[in-house]
Amino acid sequence: MHRTVRNVALLASGTILLSFGVLVVNQTAQVVQLAGTAHPTLGRVTLWALVTAYVGLAGVPLVLVLRLPRPLVPPESDDGPEFDAHLRRLGNRLATNPYVVGQGLDLDTREGVEAGLAILSARANGIVRETAAGVFIATAVSQSGRLDGLLVLAAQSRMVWRLAHLYHQRPTPRDLAHLYANVAATAFVAGELQELDLGEQVEPILSSAVSALGASVPGFKTAGTLLANCVLGGSANAFLTLRVGMIARRQCGALVLASKPALRRAATAEAAQLLGPIVADGTGRLSKALAHAVVGKVKDAGSRLIARMRNGRAHEGPEAI
Repeated sequence: MHRTVRNVALLASGTILLSFGVLVVNQTAQVVQLAGTAHPTLGRVTLWALVTAYVGLAGVPLVLVLRLPRPLVPPESDDGPEFDAHLRRLGNRLATNPYVVGQGLDLDTREGVEAGLAILSARANGIVRETAAGVFIATAVSQSGRLDGLLVLAAQSRMVWRLAHLYHQRPTPRDLAHLYANVAATAFVAGELQELDLGEQVEPILSSAVSALGASVPGFKTAGTLLANCVLGGSANAFLTLRVGMIARRQCGALVLASKPALRRAATAEAAQLLGPIVADGTGRLSKALAHAVVGKVKDAGSRLIARMRNGRAHEGPEAI
């Protein structure tokens, strides 16, 4: 399935590039012809000027990208010269990280590198929890499928960007492309999603949260049902965001290359552990907001009813006299 998607993407990209090339050639010919009507020499000068501009605009970015340093790709095992070279490069990168500098770690050893990565991992967990909490509230409130998808995609993309800057400080475009590609391939590849048993991981947490909703808004069954639906939708999106964050964190701080199934399982387990406090806090905030809104509506309705009754008595007074 993954190979089919890649082939379709390549064919679509080739078609777009070919169409764009034909458009450029057509417009260039028209400009050169227009310049040639004034003078043949002007037409030739315009042609070479445009060709030079095209080569510069396309070639300079390509050269800059090719000259970028290669991203740090961990080896498959922790034995051999490849692992030693990766550990040395990782230590050099951590030596310039402001969150690790000043901690007194010996980054020339594996223990020091692992301690530095543990410091960054703790900060990464904070970024992931913050993003997941925002996704929970945003998607629980919006209750719109298409809007929720855009919100979750934007939040997850920004989260991966922040994690890349946390670990790499100044990640190159190649680092970012490598990280985004690996996170997407690990988390969203079609045909692999059956390994994610969302119900099994989230059901205990959601059951306890939803069972408490009846007491959160006493006497208002409709409000409780609405709140339950909001919590269910927000929790699912928060769980997926946590899972993506754990995958990105493990990709950034890996010493050895882990298999995608093992990485997915570990990320899913971590996401399930982090989900509980986020659901509890978010549910409390939503229930309070909903309770305040319902109480406010009841008070407004009661005030209007009392005002009508007073107005009715005021009108009845003169008639009774």
